[in-house]
Formats: sequence, C-alpha cells, structure tokens
Amino acid sequence: MQHSHPNSAAVSPATHSTVASSSDTKRGKKRGNYNCSRCGQPKKGHNCNIKTPTSATITPVDPSLTAVSVISAPTLLPVPRQAPSHLRRALSFDDFDDRTGGIDIDAAERDEKEDEDSATDLLDLDVDSCGLPGNLMWDILRRLPPAELLSAAKVCKGWRDTARRLWKAAEELKVRVPASVHVGFVASMLQKCPGILRLSLRMESDFDSMMLACIAFSCPNLEHMEVSTFDNAMNRINGDELGRFVADKKSLKSLKMEGCSNLGGFVLCSSSLCTLWLSDLYCLSKMVFNCPQLREISLEFSRQENDCTDLTTMIDGLGRSCLRLQKVHIASMQLSHAVVLALSAAQLRNLRMLSLVLGSEITDASVAAIASSYPNIELLDLSGSGISDSGIGMICNAFPETLSRLLIALCPNVTSSGIQFATAQLPLLELMDCGMTICDPNSQDPTADKNNCKSHKTSGTNLHLVNQKLIIKHGCLRKLSLWGCSGLDALYLNCPQLSDLNLNSCRNLHPERLLLQCPALENVHASGCQDMLIGAIQSQVCNAFTAMDNPSPSKHLPDGSKRVRVPHLLSGEFSESEKKRRRIEMQHCNVLVD
Repeated sequence: MQHSHPNSAAVSPATHSTVASSSDTKRGKKRGNYNCSRCGQPKKGHNCNIKTPTSATITPVDPSLTAVSVISAPTLLPVPRQAPSHLRRALSFDDFDDRTGGIDIDAAERDEKEDEDSATDLLDLDVDSCGLPGNLMWDILRRLPPAELLSAAKVCKGWRDTARRLWKAAEELKVRVPASVHVGFVASMLQKCPGILRLSLRMESDFDSMMLACIAFSCPNLEHMEVSTFDNAMNRINGDELGRFVADKKSLKSLKMEGCSNLGGFVLCSSSLCTLWLSDLYCLSKMVFNCPQLREISLEFSRQENDCTDLTTMIDGLGRSCLRLQKVHIASMQLSHAVVLALSAAQLRNLRMLSLVLGSEITDASVAAIASSYPNIELLDLSGSGISDSGIGMICNAFPETLSRLLIALCPNVTSSGIQFATAQLPLLELMDCGMTICDPNSQDPTADKNNCKSHKTSGTNLHLVNQKLIIKHGCLRKLSLWGCSGLDALYLNCPQLSDLNLNSCRNLHPERLLLQCPALENVHASGCQDMLIGAIQSQVCNAFTAMDNPSPSKHLPDGSKRVRVPHLLSGEFSESEKKRRRIEMQHCNVLVD
C-alpha cells in the first residue's frame, strides 16, 4: 500500500492533472516533492532529460508605475526609433514610409507562434508546488512588471525558478532611472539578465562612470545601447571612459548617447560598431574613429558660435578609417564649404544618405562638390544652408534617378520656383521638407497670431519674397512640409499619393487660392493658420471623395433616350474593385490645428 506525504502531490503524465495535497494540523518540516517536477517520475535514481524553454516575453509596463521596463525575447518586427529630444535627425526619415521594409509580417507571426507552441509543450509537464501547470505560470508571470515579478519570486520555489528563467531569457531591457534611484538598483536588474543584447536607459539622474562600468560588467554580450537624458540629468562621461567602453565591448554594434558635452575628445576603436549617434557635442579637441564596420554616424553639436571643433580634420579621419559609411548626419553651425570639400575628397563609395544641417556657409558650390562625388544619394538634407534655386537645379540634374527625400528647410534663398522645379524633375521624390523657405521678411514669429487674418505690410524691396504661388503635381510624393512659409499666398497640389501635409503657420495663404487634389490625404497640419483657411481645408478634404466619379453603373432606358444611374440595390452584389473603392471613400482626413 502506497502512502503519500501530506505536503507532496502526485502527477499523472497522461492527464497532466494534479492531486490536492492534504495538510495536518501541526505541519512538520517542509519537504519537496518526491516526483520530478518536469516529467512526474520518482526522483530517486532519475535523470530528467526534459529541458526548460529558453525564450521568454516580459511585457513592458507604464513608466509611471515602475522604474524599469523589460522587453523580452527576440523582437521580430522593427521598432520605430524614438524622436530625438533636441535636434531632429534627418536619418530618422529612413523609415518614414509605413511599409514593412521587406519583412514578412505573416511569416514572423507564424515563427513566433511556433516558438510559443514549442515552449508551451515543454512547460506542460512542469507543475509547481502550488499545483499550477508550468505553462500557465509562465504566461502569468511574464505579464508582470519587473517590481511585481520580484515580489512574485518570493512566493515559493516554483515561482522563484520560473521568474529566474524569465529574467535569464530576456534579451532587451528598457530602464527608466529616476533621480532618486541608486546605481545599485540598476546593477541588480542587469545582473538578473545575463543574456541582455539591447539596453535602453532613460536617465533622469546623472549618467557617470560608475553606471557605465556597471553596464560593462553586467552585460558581457551587449550589442545595442541607447542612453537618453531628461529633465536636469547630465551625462558626465568623458572621452577616455567612452573609448575604453567601446574597445572592451567586442560585440557592440550600435551606440546612441545624448548629452555628450563633457567628452572633450575621444578615440573610438571597434571592429564591430556599425551605428554611432552622439549629440550635444562641444569643443572636441580630437575625434578619432577606427571603426571599419561603421555604416551610420550622427554627430550633433551644441548651437554655440564659440565651438572650436575642427570638422575638416574629423571628416578626413572618417574618410580614411570608415570606408563603409552609408549614412552621415552632422548638425553644426561650424559647417562650411571646406568641410564639404573634405567630405567629397573622402570618396565614401557607399554613401546613400547625407545630412549637413545648420551650415549657413554651405553654398551652391558645395552642392556641386557633393553632386560630383556622390551620384547615388537617396536622402539629402541641407536644412539651414545658404543654397539657392541654382543649387536646387544642380541637385535635380545630379540625382534624378535616386533621390527620394529632399530636405531644404530654413534655406532663405530658395523660392517657390526652385521647389516647383525640384518636384517636376525628381520623379522618385517621396518626402520634401521646405519649411521656412518661402517667408515674408517682415513676419516676426511664424507661430504667433494664430487667428490673424490681415496680411503683413511689406516693403517694395521684398515684394519678390511674398505673394508667391506654388503648383505641385507629383505621382509619388507622400509627405510635404511647408511649415512657416508665410510668403506663400496660393497653393495647388495634385498628388494622388500624398498622405501628410504640413501647412503650420502659413498665415498669408488665401483660402480661395487653395486647391487640394490629394485623395489619399490622412493628416493636414494647419496650426497657426487663418480660421477661413482652416475651414477651406476641412471643406476640401471632406468633399474630396464625393467629387470622385460615382461608381454606380449606368443603364439606358428601354427606348434608348437617356442614361440613368442604377442604384446599387438594383444592380446586385458589388464587384471586388467597387468594394475596394468604397472602402477608400470611407477613409477620413484629420485636420490638426492644435
């Protein structure tokens, strides 16, 4: 006759059912189960061959509820990059399109489902001391935020083991570090996740060498790291500390760091680094890049005129040691024609995206140098430069078959004629930013006087800068930005693919001189515009689909005298093309005025 211990539970592998355990009034010393928790066989002389799963998913939580967010397991779908907190990175427009970029979503979902099914099969046999099946416990605990997961691990041995496996299986960790949190808390979180590959830190406290050393020690296989600063947090890392970190991390592929005003100078040597983003740079005495695999670099300098960084020497170094660069973004008030010449001499054969922002000394001659050296440019951002309509013409002649994104915001020498010429000569253009180009010189603040309906008085010497008309007819253009174009008084758009239009602060645009023939419009930004203009926009986008041809079939009367529209109720079922067209007609456009 077989006796069972009061604190033990027998498991039947065939039915996966559990037997309720009985308890005495006086409980003795707590003992574990006599049977294996994975396969149910007696533990004595038994070696279990069933392995625990190696993948997990821990759902992120609201940052306001906890200081840490953990995101598990292999992420199959691309995550859009976060918008920068200070200066816009033109390279962020790389994935502005809502297409998946070649990733098969259905296949990814099938693979993820197969992984979950396999994990569930392995956990079906695992029963903890509380009698819950392992797959159910795994699914419950993976949904908990990190703070509650730490508390759940104290319930019993089974829960503690499951929580430990969840931490070990996590591959991506997002941590919000409030000002009151000590570095030891972050260290304890990182030590629980030895397999972390992607780390994102939202610093609300100072980021110093102790935090960097903690990351270097706790994450031996780190591949992607991003550090962003908020509120009054400071990045106290200097150039030597950053150089040692990059050199020690042999598997580091991506490094993005904000608030780098204390670097002073640095030497980066890495055989694996592919992406480097550094912002808030200031007065760098030296910048040495020995990264042969580097493909994307973004360097943003502080907007101070006394910055003494030698950009020409930096570009020369990039050309010698980083020959695989494809994306270059530099934002600095020290950009000049000499820097562009150094970039042209670097002969970066794989360069596809070039962004040189805030360089007021970049001229049409600089455009000619870029066009002669890099004929395969797909994205060109010269915002804040001194180019004119002649430079726009050079761009159109050099990149008619490759350029799909052109950003020329804050270029005061560009007129509506240059913009029209660009849209007519660049058939592949999908995104164009012309903000603050067609400006009224007497306009003080483009965001003030939201409901002002009176035109500004203009001197006779600046009449060529106001009352400009813009006519754009393009078959591929998807996003158009005309924010702050206060000198624009007439606009005609015939862009069937246009989905996003920015007309913020176009205060002198007359409602009766606006015509939008853009059936795919989803968002129109009209903050700071006249009330009458906002009403005209709403009227045109709301009536855009009703102006289309009526899809109802036509039919002659029996005597052949007239052609009349036959109601759909009398014409039977819709064809597939008619159903698709009616679905398009049901779409609505948002007019954003806040």
